Amino acid sequence: MTSEQLKLERCQREVDQNPGSAVAHYNLGLAFTRKGLMESAETAYRKAVEIDSELIEAWVNLGGALMLKWDFRGAIEANREALKRDDELVVAHYNTAQACLYLEDAEGVVQSCVRVLELDPTHAAGCYFLAVGLLATGEIEKARQAAARADALGHSPAPDFLRALEKAQKELESEHVNDTGTNIGAEAPKDSNRR
Repeated sequence: MTSEQLKLERCQREVDQNPGSAVAHYNLGLAFTRKGLMESAETAYRKAVEIDSELIEAWVNLGGALMLKWDFRGAIEANREALKRDDELVVAHYNTAQACLYLEDAEGVVQSCVRVLELDPTHAAGCYFLAVGLLATGEIEKARQAAARADALGHSPAPDFLRALEKAQKELESEHVNDTGTNIGAEAPKDSNRR
């Protein structure tokens, strides 16, 4: 029997002996998570917050279990519950950003990543996903700056992101040339005072 299996059995015994203990349910959720049993983990974390709604770690881990089950709206809700109790949880803001990314909520990604970086300016993945969100909202130069910062912190932007950023930059430059009304290669207008 593996050590993970032994831990799971020990946590289950603890819950059986102390069914009113939020911490026991939380620990059981951790054991299920380590085994990749997300349905069971979700159930255990939900029981933990039902018993003690102030157990922030259970809210965060519930959000993580829901993310792994591709329930992104549920993950956002669980992380927001954690953030109601402590708005300085970098992991909860970051996980919210990830869920927003999957829901194609670029503004949510930006908002969450800005908060991540307020709390931890060296959060490399937070910088990168801020760049992704900024690109999706059309803030090309800010996206480029955030991507460069992420790279400097050790999180190399994905090749697809870099291609999309270059394409957006070229489109922006092209629009700028067209918006200025520059007549490239055209004849100068005639001077009305000259005949």
